[in-house]
Amino acid sequence: MRPNRLREIWQSGQPALNGWCQIPHSLSTEVMAHQGWDCVTVDLQHSGVSEADALTMLQAISTTDVVPMARAPWNEPGVIMRLLDAGAYGIICPMVNNRAEAEAFVAACRYPPDGIRSNGPFRALMYGGSDYQAHANAEIVTLAMIETQEAMANLDEIAATQGLDGLYIGPSDLSMAHGSAPVLDHFDGPIVPLIAQIREAAHAAGKVAGLHGASAQYAIRMISEGFDLVTPTSDVRLVATGAAQMVADIKAG
Repeated sequence: MRPNRLREIWQSGQPALNGWCQIPHSLSTEVMAHQGWDCVTVDLQHSGVSEADALTMLQAISTTDVVPMARAPWNEPGVIMRLLDAGAYGIICPMVNNRAEAEAFVAACRYPPDGIRSNGPFRALMYGGSDYQAHANAEIVTLAMIETQEAMANLDEIAATQGLDGLYIGPSDLSMAHGSAPVLDHFDGPIVPLIAQIREAAHAAGKVAGLHGASAQYAIRMISEGFDLVTPTSDVRLVATGAAQMVADIKAG
């Protein structure tokens, strides 16, 4: 089976840089994948991306050696299995609030006897190799999103879930759940210690810690604080900020 480069990066002690695709098109995804990311995530939760779009977007990522990832729209095993069968090498699962939900998520990503994943990797077999089923349980990455007060209360038991590879922070939902504005980059304020607590819980359990953000500056800071995976922006935000800056530069000139 094709090795999962994310695991190789983490085993070497290095952080991974994650691109994020919300535009439902293979061409824009292909452009993103060619920009030097370690992995690129197709977002099916907060975007216009359908399962049909996700298939072509995962194909586009596969024109590079970037690791293809997907964020599931919810902790729903059927959709998670379809994304894996389409060739996702890792799943980010939103709103995981307790150990039972974490176990259900992991089970959907693992073939028996480790889980309940049904056999039928129609595209993953082509992408991963003919021995995909024999090694997928060891290669597919599972990241549970921590975003609520309930998840914070159950943080250690979620992190201890067998087969879970890491915790991924959804900072805007985490902010709202604790009475703050839905901010992505927390340089100060009451959410900062919660973010540190999640990172420490992941590492204490021998798992990786990932984080969503909105700037290179914040990503650099979070890497320096020990995060193993950072997402600094999305394709939508890059288009918007780049276009706005060009228009402003031209008008100013």
